[in-house]
Amino acid sequence: MIRSRSDSWAEIFKQLSIDKHNFDESPFEISATQIKGITSHFGAVHNTLTEPRCLCKQDRREERPEVFKEKGLFILPIKNGFYKILKGDGYVDIPPIESEPIEYESKLNFTLDTSKIGDSEMQYLDKAYASSIIRTFMNDPSLVLTIRGRKYTPSIDFRVGSQSIHAESVQTEVDAGYEGENEVVLIEAKNSNANNTIIRQLYYPYRQWQAATNKKVKTLFFEHDKNTDYYNIWEFTFEDPDDYTSIKLVKSARFKMPQ
Repeated sequence: MIRSRSDSWAEIFKQLSIDKHNFDESPFEISATQIKGITSHFGAVHNTLTEPRCLCKQDRREERPEVFKEKGLFILPIKNGFYKILKGDGYVDIPPIESEPIEYESKLNFTLDTSKIGDSEMQYLDKAYASSIIRTFMNDPSLVLTIRGRKYTPSIDFRVGSQSIHAESVQTEVDAGYEGENEVVLIEAKNSNANNTIIRQLYYPYRQWQAATNKKVKTLFFEHDKNTDYYNIWEFTFEDPDDYTSIKLVKSARFKMPQ
């Protein structure tokens, strides 16, 4: 009986003999068609247990199925409908911000009423931008909103450890992107207390927009903490743009605005 995503992946590993694959030598390529062909026989179960898109969405370490955890694996999309399962840690820690919160006064000369309606990460991100928190954190008053939504990556080549990966036309989603005189700032936003995230959500947009501009591309992770009402921001960089795992924390800060 298939009761969980872990059960689904255990059956996929069994039927495709993935258990016998040597991940130290190479990744294992798998298609949405293969996954669907196996899970279609599971019967009337929830689509999170059968749909390739849902099964391959593993945005945090703890969301990986048991077989991935046991073998130290993670999954990356490489093309529309195709994925590679790799050995290694494909995630980056989002460390607690230990510095004191910055008491921040909005640069707007009026109160935002509409930003109080709803409770989504986009709502808080838009408020942070409108109030100039993003510009303040980046020390760049020239930043303006120019990027939002889903796009597809160009052809990119990169490394994960010693393994070479080629990806193209992978759908990415940037919660917000800002262009200034000398830089482009991309943001992945969450509305929960995340302690880690898959590097892909930062790396693929970084490579995508790096290919589109000669300006410096920077990546931020943004979170509104519901418990404290702090606006938390982390800046990450890739020390080697061709190395997926070369991600490093540059700086972080938390902002507190009056109610």
